[in-house]
Parts: sequence; C-alpha cells; structure tokens
Amino acid sequence: MINKCLFPVAGYGTRFLPATKAMPKEMLPVVNKPLIQYGVEEAHDAGMRRIAFVTGRTKRAIEDHFDITYELEDQISGTAKEDRLGEVRALIKDCTFSYTRQIEMKGLGHAILTGETLIGNEAFGVILADDLCVGTSAGVMSQLMAVYDKYQCSVVAVEKVPAQEVDKYGVVAGEFIEEGLMRVSDMVEKPPADQAPSNLAIIGRYILTPDIFAILRETAPGKGGEVQITDALLAQARQGKVIACRFAGQRFDCGSVDGFVAATNYFYDIYKKTQG
Repeated sequence: MINKCLFPVAGYGTRFLPATKAMPKEMLPVVNKPLIQYGVEEAHDAGMRRIAFVTGRTKRAIEDHFDITYELEDQISGTAKEDRLGEVRALIKDCTFSYTRQIEMKGLGHAILTGETLIGNEAFGVILADDLCVGTSAGVMSQLMAVYDKYQCSVVAVEKVPAQEVDKYGVVAGEFIEEGLMRVSDMVEKPPADQAPSNLAIIGRYILTPDIFAILRETAPGKGGEVQITDALLAQARQGKVIACRFAGQRFDCGSVDGFVAATNYFYDIYKKTQG
C-alpha cells in the first residue's frame, strides 16, 4: 500500500502575476477551495495519508492552510460558517503533513529529488496541483494506484492532446498491453510536433518507485537546462518498468488562465447545485 504523496509546490506561478506576487499559486481559489486542497483530497481518496510538500519562499500559506487556525475557528464556532471548514478539518485529522524547501528551481526532476528526504525508500505518488483532475468512476490517483497494484512499477497518467500542443508536455510511446494501458518504450520532453513519438502526453499524476531517486541523481540537465523527470523515467522505461495509464476523467490545466477559468466554471456549476 502506497501511503505517501509528494507535492512539488515551489514554483513561482508567473503566469498569474500580480496575484501570485505574494500568494502561492496553489492557494488560488477554485470557487471556495484552494487549488492545493483539491490535490490533497485526491491523494487522500487514494489512501495516501502522509502528504509531503517541496516548497519554496512565499509558500508559508500552504503550511498554514493545513493547520488549525484557533482565532478564526473560535470566531465561527457554533455558527453555520463552521461547516465550511469540514473538509479541510477532515484532512488535517486523517493526514500528516511534512515540508522541505527547494532552494533553487532546477526543474520537476530536481524538485522530486529534493523530496527524497520526506519519502525514503518506498514507492510514492506525485501530484502537480496545477493539473486539477476529475475522475469518472474514481480519482485519477486512485486509478494509478490500481495499475501499480497490478504491475508494481512506475505509472504515469496520460491523455491525448492536439498535435500542436505536444511541445508543452512529456510525450510517450510504446505498446498497449491492455485497454488504456501502455508499456512505455520511449518518451520525449516537449518535442516539436513533427518529432513527437505520439500525441499521448504525461499530465501531473505519477506513481514512482524509489529507484527513481538514484536515477535522478545521475540525470544531467536536459530541456531548458532543468533536470527532467521524463529523462529519469526513460531510464526506467528502457527496462520495461513504466506503464502509461489513459485515465478516465477530465483534466483542467490550472497553470494557465484559460484552464483555471474553465475549472472555476465547472466547479461553480457543482457548487450551485449543492447550494440549491
């Protein structure tokens, strides 16, 4: 059973300036809940109770969010407003939260390696909060967990993207071994459309086996001068140890303004129904 999930949250969120000048992008609200809480709830639903954050400067609000706020809770105690804290209180009760800092921004691979001190020698999940996912029958991380339980190797969530957008993602190729599951043989970070091995793009959900840390330590900076998790996963894929899962559900790219607005509209429709 995997019980740890790593959240790399050290990025600056420059696409949302000036809102993110002093506030973590992960704390931007999608309706009445911060983006990061959706991700932690997904991890919790998948059975992960030990939540690890790789943070940076200006990220203190994330730590405060997953903690008791005595003054606020005293003020609203006994009122209808108290119910609005029910979901985050449940997370605080059920989960433990740990934090370490990424001093320099050297890419997602480097951020994951920074989290080794919180993870140790065991398989773990990774959620990028920018990708807000809604599963159909189960959450996306729960779907990846089911694949890991069967194959006992690293698992990445993928979805089809338009050919003109493949240069924004890590792209995979391989052989389908069952419906929706591909054993990965190749992956390329942000390829030009005419060099992409497929149009199946990795999104921000992973389950990684602990040998990924040793691989990352030996991984040279790649695309953009950053340590790419795609390059490390390719080393595992060459040994047949990476499965790509075409998840059932919908992803909102909340790292972009368009995706953030789409997610807000989607969850606002749900909010209106629950309030009605």
